[in-house]
Amino acid sequence: MKAYLILEDGTVFTGTGIGSEREVISEIVFNTSMTGYPEVLTDPSYAGQAVAMTYPLIGNYGICTKDLESKKASVDGFIVRELSRLGSNFRKEQSIQEFLAEQDIPGIAGIDTRALTKRLREKGTMNGMITRDGAFDLDSVMEKLKKYRVSGVVDKVTAKQAVSFRPGDFDTDSSIPVTERVAILDVGTKYNIVRCLLNRGCEVTVYPARTKAEEILSADPDGIMITNGPGDPKDCGETIGNIKRLYASGVPIFAICLGHQLMALANGADTEKMKYGHRGANHPVKDVKTGKVYISSQNHGYVVRADSIPEGVAEIAFINVNDGTVEGLRYKDKPVFTVQFHPEACAGPRDSEILFDRFMKMMER
Repeated sequence: MKAYLILEDGTVFTGTGIGSEREVISEIVFNTSMTGYPEVLTDPSYAGQAVAMTYPLIGNYGICTKDLESKKASVDGFIVRELSRLGSNFRKEQSIQEFLAEQDIPGIAGIDTRALTKRLREKGTMNGMITRDGAFDLDSVMEKLKKYRVSGVVDKVTAKQAVSFRPGDFDTDSSIPVTERVAILDVGTKYNIVRCLLNRGCEVTVYPARTKAEEILSADPDGIMITNGPGDPKDCGETIGNIKRLYASGVPIFAICLGHQLMALANGADTEKMKYGHRGANHPVKDVKTGKVYISSQNHGYVVRADSIPEGVAEIAFINVNDGTVEGLRYKDKPVFTVQFHPEACAGPRDSEILFDRFMKMMER
């Protein structure tokens, strides 16, 4: 069945419908990863967005539930050049077509994803509609697209109640002794963040995004993590207020992606929306102190403004080699550091996973 991708600049792509048959309006973004589509589909940071994969063939190794980063898919839609009809993988549990239908994710295949990506790079991220209704009225669709705004997405993906994990969960080694207790403020947690902590001997408690700082601190954690997540960080006013109190407590904190942005806002810095963001598994970031460059996995459309960082509060720890944007901060008066990229990096690369070891040393001290 034919499907249509309509962008807010009036561009219409015609292809074949995949997954759910429902119509969706969403922010359209692109991801340059060659593999890792199960992780992309289930990364909570994509809530409110339809993802176009730039690699031309997607789905060739099927879906394995152990590769998923959350219980359900978070993307609004999925856009590919060609969807593989066969999944060649001994671990495969279902095809990507079956997964998209099961998760009620609409999509479109058979369009020129190179042309779509070039348009998004030239004009910036745009809203779009995926529909199978060939009788659409373009003017009416344009009006809807111009009104659409991503909102309420952190509440959509966060945990509904606090839940704890120990080594042995998420296929980790149950014989690992617990040495630290970590509280995770969940603004869009990926499973592999929890897994990286469990593998290092942490008992982990995941708290919903609106949990009061006092409740988290009353559990006397050795360290706190603030995770990745979706949407505009400035929409998370209540969470930012709680992060201010967590910061003031002096408990070691490690924050990733949206957590990095929220910590910056809590300490007087500012954020801004990028033209088309960083989404992929091949972004080089440089450690300012050592000069070492890591290849990183990234998924963000907002960035901390370098010129807004209060001089006495924090300093830039990592920068993006491609465009010089802020990729990490080191706070001066508290045991706190944050990164914009994904050191847990599932499906990869794992270059910067050593940052979890840095967090462990902070907690030991």
